[in-house]
Amino acid sequence: MEQFFDPKSIAVIGANDRKGSIGAALIDNLIQGGYGGTVIPVNPKHDTVRGLKSYRAITEVEFPPEMAIIATPIATAPEIVRQCVRAGTQGVIIISAGGKELGEEGAFIEEQIHGAAEGSGMRIIGPNCMGVIRPAKNLNATFAGDMPAKGNLAVISQSGAICAAILDRAAEENMGFSHFVSIGSMLDVDFGDLIDYLGNDGSVKAILLYMENLTNPRKFMSAARAVSRIKPIIVLKAGKSKIGARAASTHIGAMAGEDAVYDAAFKRAGIVRVPSLARLFDCAELMAKQPRPAGTRLAIITNGGGPGVMAADTLAEYGLEPAPLSDEITAKLGEILPSYWSRGNPIDILGNATVERYTSVFELCLASKEFDGILIIMVPQDLTSPEEVAASLVKLAQRKRVPIFAAWMGGRQIASAVDILNKANIPTYETPERAVRAFLYMVEYTRNLELLSQAPPKLPELYFNRDQVFRAIYECFEQETELLSEIQSKEVLSAYGIPVNPTVLAASADEAVALAADMGMPVAMKLASPDISHKSDAGGVQLDLRNEEDIRRAFGRIMIGARAHNPEARIAGASLQPFIAEADFELLLGSKTDDNFGPVLCFGSGGVYAELLDDKALGLPPLNRLLARRMMEATRIMPLLDGNRNTQPADLEKLEELLVRLSQLVIDFPEIVEMDINPVLVKNGEPCAVDARIRIRRNEGQTNNLNNHHLVISPYPQHLERHDLTDMQMPLFIRPIKPEDAPLFVELFNSLTPTSIYYRFFSVVKTLSPETLARFTQVDYDREIAFVALNDEEGTERMLGISNIVGEPDGRRGEFSVLIGDPWQGKGIGAKLLLQCLEIARERGMDIVWGTVLGENRHMLALGKKLGFTVKQGEDPSEYKLTIDLKTAKL
Repeated sequence: MEQFFDPKSIAVIGANDRKGSIGAALIDNLIQGGYGGTVIPVNPKHDTVRGLKSYRAITEVEFPPEMAIIATPIATAPEIVRQCVRAGTQGVIIISAGGKELGEEGAFIEEQIHGAAEGSGMRIIGPNCMGVIRPAKNLNATFAGDMPAKGNLAVISQSGAICAAILDRAAEENMGFSHFVSIGSMLDVDFGDLIDYLGNDGSVKAILLYMENLTNPRKFMSAARAVSRIKPIIVLKAGKSKIGARAASTHIGAMAGEDAVYDAAFKRAGIVRVPSLARLFDCAELMAKQPRPAGTRLAIITNGGGPGVMAADTLAEYGLEPAPLSDEITAKLGEILPSYWSRGNPIDILGNATVERYTSVFELCLASKEFDGILIIMVPQDLTSPEEVAASLVKLAQRKRVPIFAAWMGGRQIASAVDILNKANIPTYETPERAVRAFLYMVEYTRNLELLSQAPPKLPELYFNRDQVFRAIYECFEQETELLSEIQSKEVLSAYGIPVNPTVLAASADEAVALAADMGMPVAMKLASPDISHKSDAGGVQLDLRNEEDIRRAFGRIMIGARAHNPEARIAGASLQPFIAEADFELLLGSKTDDNFGPVLCFGSGGVYAELLDDKALGLPPLNRLLARRMMEATRIMPLLDGNRNTQPADLEKLEELLVRLSQLVIDFPEIVEMDINPVLVKNGEPCAVDARIRIRRNEGQTNNLNNHHLVISPYPQHLERHDLTDMQMPLFIRPIKPEDAPLFVELFNSLTPTSIYYRFFSVVKTLSPETLARFTQVDYDREIAFVALNDEEGTERMLGISNIVGEPDGRRGEFSVLIGDPWQGKGIGAKLLLQCLEIARERGMDIVWGTVLGENRHMLALGKKLGFTVKQGEDPSEYKLTIDLKTAKL
């Protein structure tokens, strides 16, 4: 990506001297940034452009341009890209519009462009984009106007118009940028590529996205999950749609609409989503200018009661209140304020507040450790100069340790004061509501980090009968049907340990009577038809049937209702199952395969009113118990499940396990494209699936499921588990690390001497923070290879060591590390682990693996030489760099 943000030479194809042309604007912007000596105008009609020598083709240029910008009609782009490849150009920005957004002809041109660059290593931004800006390098490779200020915000936008709006607003609010990228149609470079790049750039404090769609959701999720742990990502996702939901055939399909799935994906990745451009601005300004809050405790200082109430009401919308004032703070405020002050938060310093009163109260709040943020509200009044108040606050705000922001309400009277605050990097908002919401978006990011750092509890070993599911699915394929019957669906669920109500099929009333007698009364009877999804709508559910007469009448009613509902429907008969009376709860579980994100899991309130209640939470597999619990906690029914008044609580651990089993089912079988388990009845705490429908589709083009291409988050690679012996015949169980391994990793850390800790962390580390623990145990299996060695003995589980390789964004290089507990060093464990990592890295196409080792760490240097690493002294004489070329290494 560096070729786009720090190019040594730039070719502009389509540049001319015609005023108002895109090419001319590009040349002007580049010359103004000091790139005049490196810009190479390429235009068949001009000998010079803006005083620079012009060329008729890139291949005529004496030295290859590192970056080329194409501003010609898009039909000419494929040939120009071919020229760029021949010239050795590393990056191309295609400004030209008219690609796939205009239909098949444009899509074909984009395919030609892609074909021209394929295999060359050259990257492309666009087409239909505005270009890139990097203020720190004075690079404005766009046709936009003035260069924005330098700053720490990076912006990636699919819309050029949104880019222009952000730049214009930023100038007014004194906001600066580290990078500004208009990516257009994303023929090649996409959100995932840029998030990876910006995540590794220390000048970037936060990343803002304007998104309309994704081209590679798995790459995006992998990059976002990694980067959101170290810097906030805020997204404005446009293009909400309910068309797909309306066309769905089941409750799950209707409830898991496209936008709700994006919401679930953003939450899983730790991304903060905002609903409008105004809130994106508000959030961005606070993120860029102020520190991250540690919590929700907000102090509100106001010279007007009404604006303070507005701020408090906005907090209440999110279930929060202003921070309570301690007796100590209240007493100190009483010494500053008139006797009739409000004695609460919001801190109303009254309409006659002077500069001194503002300053004293602000200084007191700033010095206190009882607040996580301070909002200062001012309504203009004749007794106090807004400019003087702003200037006094700015002096104190330099000592900030919490976010400080202002709602300066009014117009011309406060304009100068707002300018003073903006120039001092104190964000200003027109209303208290906007200010509070911006603060709460920062709080949301803080909470995201806390959730990402939590270690999930361990589940007992789960067992699954995959063969039974495989047979059920392929029996349906042989019968050329995509919809499993209720009985077949329950067999699939049962194979994965999901409790179901035993069910049998009756083709006639007589058979129903006989089966019910064998099963025992009372029973429930349901329509069995592949053509009627919602059985209740057709009168196809009859409950609490207690005798032969009930059975016969119910069967007749079901048949009549089905014919009336759909005369053409195929009817297999009616299913019977034991009737569960007076269940405590009705739940809905299921999954739906989304076009972008693959399988999406659903949990919520069930029954015939599931869609009307719309109480559900979505999640992406794979799930662990912690993620399953978060899904449950996101529903309105959760407080009832947890026990309320006289209601017996559900067994929440069993519900967590049920969701984890469901997750594993859709991981193992991409053929399952929709699954509706409704209702799951909970009685006496125990869940039981009493109805289920599964829709399948042939998994074309994938011969095995080991790579899990149907998922956007790589699941635990169980197939890489193995038992082994060290050279000293020590038995080991070597497997990929799991999030549930956090307690084992802490035990391993506690077995280390200070010297071993220093060798691994290059510093003194006494305890592992939750963030550090999460970084080691909660890995992205797509971008990191991490194996642990466990003692392979019955009855005990102890982690002996860990080795990992963290891949760089391009996937061609990776950095390794090894950590072995002191009691087990020198036994060959490190060699086994690192070899396993290197073999997997080579299988994934990684070329180079490297690592830095301290000179005193003789064991690691010896191991590196033994495995074929080259060892060279680093820039720091106390360190050595170990490198291995996997293309030629003999492992």
